This record gives sequence, structure tokens and C-alpha cells, in this order.
Amino acid sequence: MDLTPYLESLRRDLAAAAAPAGESAVQTAELLSGSLEASLRLALLEALSDAAAEITGELNRSGNPATVEVRMRARQADLVVSETPSVPAEPPPAPAAESGDVARITLRLPEPLKESVERAASAESISVNAWLVRAINAAVYNAPPMPPNPPSPPAPPGRARFGRRVTGYAQS
Repeated sequence: MDLTPYLESLRRDLAAAAAPAGESAVQTAELLSGSLEASLRLALLEALSDAAAEITGELNRSGNPATVEVRMRARQADLVVSETPSVPAEPPPAPAAESGDVARITLRLPEPLKESVERAASAESISVNAWLVRAINAAVYNAPPMPPNPPSPPAPPGRARFGRRVTGYAQS
């Protein structure tokens, strides 16, 4: 699915809305629409992803084990429907020892839930990522969540206490 026609339609609508205000407003609208193209494209992709998730949920509720995915190829968004075979559920494998292999995912959370997760992680003096890994591990393997780390001893007077969390920006 080519998103360009939708972006062009928005660009024309913005120019038409600016036309009564004069040529300088039309030029401003053109500059603004060009600047917003990447954001608009991302918003359209998010809408497609949300629609794909809703369609997948409806398919699964109706007994059709299929998934709908949005895949990007160049500047094109493709909707792909994959049927997932009905396989009897096997017990999940035991948690593997940390092998060092790490996969990165994007997780979208409602803002109130994100804030709750951040507070819970902060209360345990661990990163949000570490807190989420613990919670997911407990949910997937039906294991009780790992106990929080014991609190660190207070810092001596006059000395700052630094946590284990490191944030910032580095460039080599």
C-alpha cells in the first residue's frame, strides 16, 4: 500500500485551507506539509498497525487462527495475512539461563500504565527494562516474580549515593 496518495491529499487540503489567506500562507502551508511528511507517514503506519491488531483479534475470536501484520518495504506498507496452524499447546520451555543474546522490541503502553511500571521499577531500584523482564518471565513461565533487590546501605554523610542506572548520551 503506497501511503503517498494519502499524504498528497493532506498536502492539497492544507494548501486549499491556506489559499484564502494569500500566497504567503500557501507557501507556509507547503513548507509545513513538507516538514510534517515523516510524522504523517508514521501516524498512518501506527493507524495501520492498530487496525491490523484489531483485525487479528477479531479473526482469533471468530475461531480463525490468523494474524494480520504491517510490513514495510521501502516506503510501502504491506498488509500481510498469515494463517497460524492450530497446534495443541505445549508447555513452555523452562527459562533459559541468560546466554547474553538479547532481542530488542518496541512496546507501546498506555501512559498511566507506563508511569506505574516506572514507579514500580524505581521502588525496586532497577531499570524499567529489568522490571519488565522479571514480570514477563513470571507471566510466561508461571513462576513467582523474583524478589526485589535488597536496599543499598545509606551513603556516608557528605557523599553522594549513585544507583546502578546509567543514562545519557555517548558518542565515539
